[in-house]
Amino acid sequence: MIVALYIGLMLSTASEATVARDVAIQFGDRPFYLLDQLPPGALQQRLENCDLSELEAQNFSIAHRGAPLFYPEHSKASYLAAVRSGAGIIECDVTFTKDHELVCRHAQCDLHQTTDILLRPEIAPACSQPFTPASEGKPATASCCASDISLQQYQQLCARMDGVDPQATNVEDYIQGTPEWRTELYGHCEQVMTHADSIALIDSYGLKMTPELKEPELTMPFSGFSREDFADKIIEEYTAAGVSPERVYLQSFHLEDILCWIETAPDFARQAVWLDGRYTLQDFDPGQADSWRPSMSELKEQGVNIIGPPLWMLVTERDGQVVPSEYARKAKAAGLEIITWTLERSGPLDQGGGWYYLSIQQLTNSDAMVLQLLDVLANDVGVLGVFSDWPATTSFFSHCNE
Repeated sequence: MIVALYIGLMLSTASEATVARDVAIQFGDRPFYLLDQLPPGALQQRLENCDLSELEAQNFSIAHRGAPLFYPEHSKASYLAAVRSGAGIIECDVTFTKDHELVCRHAQCDLHQTTDILLRPEIAPACSQPFTPASEGKPATASCCASDISLQQYQQLCARMDGVDPQATNVEDYIQGTPEWRTELYGHCEQVMTHADSIALIDSYGLKMTPELKEPELTMPFSGFSREDFADKIIEEYTAAGVSPERVYLQSFHLEDILCWIETAPDFARQAVWLDGRYTLQDFDPGQADSWRPSMSELKEQGVNIIGPPLWMLVTERDGQVVPSEYARKAKAAGLEIITWTLERSGPLDQGGGWYYLSIQQLTNSDAMVLQLLDVLANDVGVLGVFSDWPATTSFFSHCNE
């Protein structure tokens, strides 16, 4: 066993094993901190007795925008942290620039809160909405879109931790809005990534990729660039890079995008993930099948193979235990596979866990629930994988769950 010192906010001694390009997998301290919170029982014993001498990338562990609990999302540093923490699948949320080039951003119009664009006088004037300071009870505002600028301008930006301060009266304070449970120890000027950059980097480690087609925040077509062109270009960049469809998990919240890929790129569409956003509908209830339109069987009949709901839709509470929901049972019965999101995105879990733990808030009173929930998702629900903002946690669990 090779023992490594993982230096930074998460000092620890960890087992290592090399993957492509001789990068070592290291879980760091956080999974073991969570393990320390677990009450005595079978799960604790299984994880404590886990053999960590040989580590491999885990497809169960999906890096959500890289590793944004500690590094700026969709930056090279964030992706490399995900690689080193054992993620088997890494995400690029895909949007486009003014000149129709594909880039990795969570939203088309988030550059003001995820990069240093507002600090760059040569680029900031291109923003759709310039910075307006807080005044007379009104919050500070700004909106800077990838589609406001060219690829060449985009590549000049520094990725920063996501967040803004709505009470700020100047730009410098406005971009200092990182949630207190994330760190700013790293990532004050990290490299932003194009979609092609992400493909090349992830491919160099032999890992899998999951691009999400993000909703355009403007009228399409955009300067002759249609939504269909956007969807097609994502496929084209994987094809141009020689990446086989089996290594790509396309994603979209829009069922129409999935159905389009089924028609135009069936090899890639076989494992496309429909991200289920129906929780926004007033009458939707994950415990009531008659509120789901389309039904699970109808989705399967249309060619959907993988569905991607948020964590809380897959579980519920019964007799003081976390158990699979009706939604989870019906999805599996219909032959649908499941990928879910997003672990490690809630901060401390001592007060119910927030939105991602909505259906089990009464049982969520400590960070131990992270591992307890993973146990139910993996072994009772049977999900293919879990998105996480700190993939080391899901990598550690998956490795030890084998």
